[in-house]
Amino acid sequence: MAMRAGVAGGVLSMAAAGASASASAAEPVTQTLELPTLTADLAVQVAESADATQQAAANYELQAERDAAAAAAAKEAKKDLAEAKKKAEAKKKAEEARKAAAEAAVSRSSERTTLSTTTTASAPASGSVATVIAFLKAQVGDAYVMGATGPNAWDCSSLVQAAFNQVGVELPRVSQDQSMQGTDIPLSQIQVGDILYWGGKGSAYHVGVYIGDGQYLDAANPSKGVVIQDLSGYPASGAVRVL
Repeated sequence: MAMRAGVAGGVLSMAAAGASASASAAEPVTQTLELPTLTADLAVQVAESADATQQAAANYELQAERDAAAAAAAKEAKKDLAEAKKKAEAKKKAEEARKAAAEAAVSRSSERTTLSTTTTASAPASGSVATVIAFLKAQVGDAYVMGATGPNAWDCSSLVQAAFNQVGVELPRVSQDQSMQGTDIPLSQIQVGDILYWGGKGSAYHVGVYIGDGQYLDAANPSKGVVIQDLSGYPASGAVRVL
């Protein structure tokens, strides 16, 4: 019986052990982890890290703005340079055009001077023309008196009339009518003996006679009398040829 009791006890003990093991297997296993305590130093480090991140973002944004501004400035500078180049080219073309116009004007002036020199150069007076010129030069120094007809005082038209009367050419008495006589001659083609007039044709207020070398002879005014003058100083309006 003692043996049976021992065996029975052993069986019960094993059963209890098995039950305990089964109970242990059925219960979930729980593990507890301990987190480090957030100390003051760690909080400072976290704050500094956040500040650094924010500063980096601000720096990046500032750099982006600077890059954009630099790009805009470069674009504007390129535009200004193109505009300045355009203006410089326009100025250069205008200057070239001005120089070309000036050169053309000088060339035309030279041509006119050459033509004038060629066509108005003195030619030896001969025949009737020589007689007219000789009479006129003989009166140089005489007085100018309005309405006078010589022999020692003249007005402009009476002197011209008397000179051409020496060769049988009868001219009207006054300047207006004398400007209507003969053949019209361009001033670039005048010759010795041509009558010059000042004012409109048919309404001339003064006359004289071309004597060559760019000069004419006339009864000028009361202060000058009968004189020889340069045509360049008092250009005539027109000319007629009666001889």
